[in-house]
Amino acid sequence: MAQVHIGHVSSGNVANAVNNVFSNRSNPLGPLTLQADGTFQIAVLEDLHFGENAWDQWGPQQDINSVKVINEILNNESPGLVVLNGDLITGENGFLENSTVYVDQIVGPLLGRNLSWASTYGNHDYDFNISGNAILEREKRWENSRTKSMVPGPDAGVSNYYLPVYDHGCVNEKTCRPELLLWFFDSRGGFKYQQKDASGNRVGQPNWVDTSVVDWFRETSSSLTKRYGKTIPSLGFVHIPPYASYAFQDVGVDPNKEPGVNDDLPLAPQAQGWCRDGTNNGTCSYGAQDTEFMQAVSHTKGLMALFSGHDHGDTWCYKWDRLLPGMDVTPANNITLCFGQHTGYGGYGNWERGSRQILVSKESLAKFEASTWIRLESGTVVGSVALNSTYGQDLYPKTNSTMTYCPTCNYRRRARDNSD
Repeated sequence: MAQVHIGHVSSGNVANAVNNVFSNRSNPLGPLTLQADGTFQIAVLEDLHFGENAWDQWGPQQDINSVKVINEILNNESPGLVVLNGDLITGENGFLENSTVYVDQIVGPLLGRNLSWASTYGNHDYDFNISGNAILEREKRWENSRTKSMVPGPDAGVSNYYLPVYDHGCVNEKTCRPELLLWFFDSRGGFKYQQKDASGNRVGQPNWVDTSVVDWFRETSSSLTKRYGKTIPSLGFVHIPPYASYAFQDVGVDPNKEPGVNDDLPLAPQAQGWCRDGTNNGTCSYGAQDTEFMQAVSHTKGLMALFSGHDHGDTWCYKWDRLLPGMDVTPANNITLCFGQHTGYGGYGNWERGSRQILVSKESLAKFEASTWIRLESGTVVGSVALNSTYGQDLYPKTNSTMTYCPTCNYRRRARDNSD
């Protein structure tokens, strides 16, 4: 397979290079299918934050190092799908004319390996000069993108959709029954595209999964169950974690039962900073607008796990199997809520970069189970756990909090700039 190297070239040259590689190929996107051995693996790239401070020396250097991380991960793992789970771009640093060109740099390593990907958009992907719609339009320049937008409306966000995964050998989706469903939710946040208020300030956008999306999810999930006459095992992806993750962290994360870094204390959930009446004036800590979303994901049969990012210093998983203090949503399906690993050199924090991996097989799907681990930039594997009926009781090795730093970035300059 030809490789596309993009370290020091402009995004326009990246586009030309990748186009040249694929110009004589047929569309690689058939149905997502299990491998011949009955397995399917997903690599989750979380909080890439490309395009941060492009006018300084250290911003572009971060992006080069982020590309290196992606290549290192994919040199060690063989996913059937890559999920870009939010905050692809640091949108507040982008210019209207070129805010989405970083997509080309992000997907270069994927295209070079003929991998397809699917995205959710995060709060930093929405700002005055960038929007989910604009990122999706840029993604669709590449035939390997599986990102969709299935829920219309100005308040729904953009990246709300599902992807079916069929058995090995399926060539016609109309005649195959899915073995696995992948759900993607847009938790929005950030700021509205090209909108300012009367004082000239950017207009904030709600940071939770909208009720229209929740209704679509419930109706579509029910329809698929009826269509296929069975509950299809499923996994979900959303950038900002639900409040249940905050509530569990407050109870206490056990480093041996829920291995992972737990340095973001407290974490930042959906609806943070909003009031229950829908205002966002700095007087409230949490508005509970994600309650319907939590009710839906925790009561949908077959939904095994929900994966989020946003909090760069949290990488653990926990089984939400009981009513948590301060909440009124009692889960019914023992869903596991997982954080990924901060993948990009952009964004806050210097926890070692990496990528959460998810593996299912026909045997594990029959029991509504999955395996997951984190592959670090160094090549080390940490936090390997089985998301099964005894997860939360089984004991695992503790995950150490290791750090990595951009070797070519001027962090002294960065620290001074950030203090202004």
